[in-house]
Amino acid sequence: MAQVAALVRSAAPLPAPAGPRRGLIAHSLEDFMTLELPERRCLLDPVIPKQGLVMLFAPRGVGKTYAALTMSHAVASGGQAFGWRADQPQKVLYLDGEMPASLMQERLAQITAGSERQPPSGNFAIFNPDLNPEAVMPNLATPDGQEAVEPLLDGVSLVVVDNLATLARFGRENEAESWLPVQSWLLGQRRQGRSVLIVHHAGKNNSQRGTSAHEDVLDVVIKLGRPEDYRPSEGARFIVELTKARSIFGQAAAPFEASLIAQADGGLRWEVRDIADQRLTQVLEGKRQGKSVREIADQTGVSKSTVQRMLKNMEATN
Repeated sequence: MAQVAALVRSAAPLPAPAGPRRGLIAHSLEDFMTLELPERRCLLDPVIPKQGLVMLFAPRGVGKTYAALTMSHAVASGGQAFGWRADQPQKVLYLDGEMPASLMQERLAQITAGSERQPPSGNFAIFNPDLNPEAVMPNLATPDGQEAVEPLLDGVSLVVVDNLATLARFGRENEAESWLPVQSWLLGQRRQGRSVLIVHHAGKNNSQRGTSAHEDVLDVVIKLGRPEDYRPSEGARFIVELTKARSIFGQAAAPFEASLIAQADGGLRWEVRDIADQRLTQVLEGKRQGKSVREIADQTGVSKSTVQRMLKNMEATN
């Protein structure tokens, strides 16, 4: 051990990093308030801010990839998704970590056919592992994985990571320290002017799976969940809820229901309903069937006092 210690003491010092190092900068309040900073706009108003970090999570099979593809198509085309709107087309890179290429093609064809606007040529790019048989699946939790993705990012405004489990393979999901390399990459994307939409699985507690540190730097967290009266024959139908909504207030932050509807031409479109409207419909249907207030409350999950108030308001307007 003494010999090892002597060798360490006699070793030459490590060379300093090449090039000048810039120190940290802090602005006084007066200087900070006079800075001409660009207005923070949205790629998809209001849920994907420019340079925003967003998570979309749901249990398996709910429809999160359909939702993420619809949102990505809207950003790329300058269209809309779930009533959220893009004011102009932006370049999108969709990193798909698990979907068979043929199924991804089928879903995009359906979404494209059901959309009023289409992305300009080259505005929507898709990475799929089936079409990269000689390449190693990128792991955004490692420097090599981050470097592998870098050539695909030129001119991109929105990066979609679908999903976190396949494209950011890091230690234990419930350990905050394991998340740090991915968090650093996300913050680096934001500094370079990009937004990132992360698609993730829900855990057993019905929140996003893994450490709560996942959400620390995020602007918006979108949760998709099954309605209580959901039937498997309905396909993609879910409640959309913003569980974290930085700078989103009022009706824009209210939950709503979305259902994917097949069109005669083979396309798909989303039907969006306000939760309050849906509950009112259920309450009125219960009344039409002659059910008591208690029975309606038990069936709809709405409190008895709310059922009574809804019925009273309907009587007053008729």
